[in-house]
Amino acid sequence: MSGNLFGKLFQVMTFGESHGPAIGAVVDGMVAGIEISEEDIQKELDRRRPGQSKVTTARRESDQVEILSGIFEGKTTGTPIALLIRNSDQHSSDYSNIKDVFRPGHADYTYFAKYGIRDYRGGGRSSGRETAGRVAAGALAKKLLEHFGISVVAFTKSVGNVHGAIFEPDFIEKNIVRAADPEQAGNMEKAILEAAQAHDSIGGVVECHIYGLPAGLGNPCFDKLDAELAKALMSIGGVKGVEIGDGFDVVSKLGSENNDFMRSGGFVTNHAGGILGGISNGNTVILRCAVKPTPSIAQKQQTVTVADENRDIEIHGRHDPCLVPRVVVVAEAMCALVIADMLRVSGLAGDKI
Repeated sequence: MSGNLFGKLFQVMTFGESHGPAIGAVVDGMVAGIEISEEDIQKELDRRRPGQSKVTTARRESDQVEILSGIFEGKTTGTPIALLIRNSDQHSSDYSNIKDVFRPGHADYTYFAKYGIRDYRGGGRSSGRETAGRVAAGALAKKLLEHFGISVVAFTKSVGNVHGAIFEPDFIEKNIVRAADPEQAGNMEKAILEAAQAHDSIGGVVECHIYGLPAGLGNPCFDKLDAELAKALMSIGGVKGVEIGDGFDVVSKLGSENNDFMRSGGFVTNHAGGILGGISNGNTVILRCAVKPTPSIAQKQQTVTVADENRDIEIHGRHDPCLVPRVVVVAEAMCALVIADMLRVSGLAGDKI
């Protein structure tokens, strides 16, 4: 298994490297008859693309998508959909001084240990740039979910020690950190800029809400809905933890406090985050993922070379001081891909609309 294929029936394979000629995705298992255009996919890619604000990398990529197959006269045909995004602003020379040095916090060492070779230009396949293919594929999944009245909304819950408490979904795309709390968005932005000015980086939490799921989606034991969602989010570079519903807070609760009581028409609370026994219960699915600080920082760090010689390193170039605002878009895409696959596997979504 190469680890480049995601899903059982709604499948996605991404390809390409950060500093190669192009990146992209091939989506197989998309339902036929769904109206979709390049603009639908581009809208999602524009949310993720670099160079949009002072809290993201300065790399400038248009991330213009090209649909190579699987769509005819504006509708999906049920055949594989190939999506291509060309790279245009690579500065590979930024990495020439570290081609024989492992960057702390990156996948340099582990890729070298596994393959005996690595693309040192921006991390190659392990670069966050790979996620553009996921977002393009996620745009297709979102179009499928629309037919079932299902939507996914993600936002920045916290940056460093700045935590949002208010949830205003209409505010998310109106601020550069993608916070849902108008009172804390400015403080989150300030925390990111302060880290950048100190030649450092900062992490945070992304929260995702999945609306409109019917009760009964998911499977027992090994294919649980929450397990599949956790796997999807953990597959995003920089994500180091996932929690569902109240998550780790349940350890300090009693059963009488944590159980979601029921009354005619539904649940009284949602501590479980919309999932019980690995199966959706009809409530909004709520999950969060912890995103680590960007490992590329312009401070002196200790490392070794490929020859196991001690070396100090300072990483210069164009890097996000905080990954969280862009992970928001990727997290949405991955959740949409999981639900699309579940709909196909369950038989709720057939081969055509």
